[in-house]
Amino acid sequence: MVFKRLLGPLGVGGPTVDTALDPAAARPGGALTGRVDLVGGTTDVDVEHVVLELVARVGAEHADGGSEGVVTFDRFTVGGGFRLAADERRSVPFTVTLPWETPVTELHGRPLGAALGVRTELAVAGARDKGDLDPLAVAPLPAQEAVLDALGRLDFGFRSAGLEHGRIGGTGQRLPFHQEIELTPAPRYAHQVDEIELTFLAAPGGLEVVLEADKRGGRPGDGHDALSRFTVPHEGTAAQDWDALVDGWVRELVEHRASYGSHAVYGHGGGNGHEPGHRSGPGAGTAVAAGAAGFAVGVVGGMVAAETVDEIVDFLEGDEGEAEEG
Repeated sequence: MVFKRLLGPLGVGGPTVDTALDPAAARPGGALTGRVDLVGGTTDVDVEHVVLELVARVGAEHADGGSEGVVTFDRFTVGGGFRLAADERRSVPFTVTLPWETPVTELHGRPLGAALGVRTELAVAGARDKGDLDPLAVAPLPAQEAVLDALGRLDFGFRSAGLEHGRIGGTGQRLPFHQEIELTPAPRYAHQVDEIELTFLAAPGGLEVVLEADKRGGRPGDGHDALSRFTVPHEGTAAQDWDALVDGWVRELVEHRASYGSHAVYGHGGGNGHEPGHRSGPGAGTAVAAGAAGFAVGVVGGMVAAETVDEIVDFLEGDEGEAEEG
C-alpha cells in the first residue's frame, strides 16, 4: 500500500514522494527493500537527503494508567545530494537491514497486532517533511515461528500482542521497547497461572526467549510475575523437538514459580527481571486476536478484532512530529 502526500513545508508546487515497499514480509535482522519515487514540482530543487525511519506504536505503563505513542527505532539515509528538476520523475531504490529485535507483526500471514511503519523524510533546501508513511510487515524468524507453532500444538491460546516501553533486565535487549505476546495457559497449567507472556529478543548469535508467568489472586503477594530466560540458535530448527523443548520451558517456569514464590527470576543467563518501575502488562494493540495456522488453538474465528492496516497508519500519522528517537 502506498500513500501519496504533498510535502506541505516545501510549499505549494513542491515535490511529492511515494515510498513502495516490496510486498514480501521482511524478517528481523534481514533486508527491507523497496523504492522511493519522487516527482518534481513546479521548480527545480536540490534534494539534500532521503531518509527512512522505522517507527512503532508503543504502550507504556504509568501509575495513572497506560498510554501509547510513536517511537522511532532506526533511521537510514537512502539517497540525496542530487538536483530534482521540475516535473522530473526519479526512483531511489533501497535495501536496508532491520534491527534484530524488530517486532513480529504476523504469523503465517495473519496479523499479531504490532503496529510498525516506515516513514519517509525528504529534505529540500533546508526544509524537511515526513511525507510518506507505509505499514511494515515483519514475519518471524524460523526459531520464533517454531516456538509459536509449538505453543499452539501444546494447547496455549493467543490472547493479545503489543509493544511495551521499557527493558527486561538481565537480557541482551537493545531497543527501548519489547514485544509481549500474551497467552492463555494450556489446560494442564490453568490452575497454576492465569497468563503467560512471551518476548523474543533476537541477536546475530541466537534467539533469547523470555517467558513470564502471572498468577493473579490467591494469597497476598501472589500476583507478581516470574521470569524465565532461554537461548536457542538460529540454525538447526528443523532437527529440534520444539514441542518437548517449549513444554520443558513452561514446566520449569511454573514449577520454579510454585517452589520459590512469586518473585522468582531464573533461567539461562540469570538477571533481575524487568527494570524498576516496569510491570509487564498489555501493550499497544492488545485487543487483537490472530488465527494463525499452528497457533490458532484457543483463538475463536481467527479475527482481527481491533486494528486494520488503515487504522495503524492513521494512528502513526496522527503522531507525526511527536516520535522520540529509539
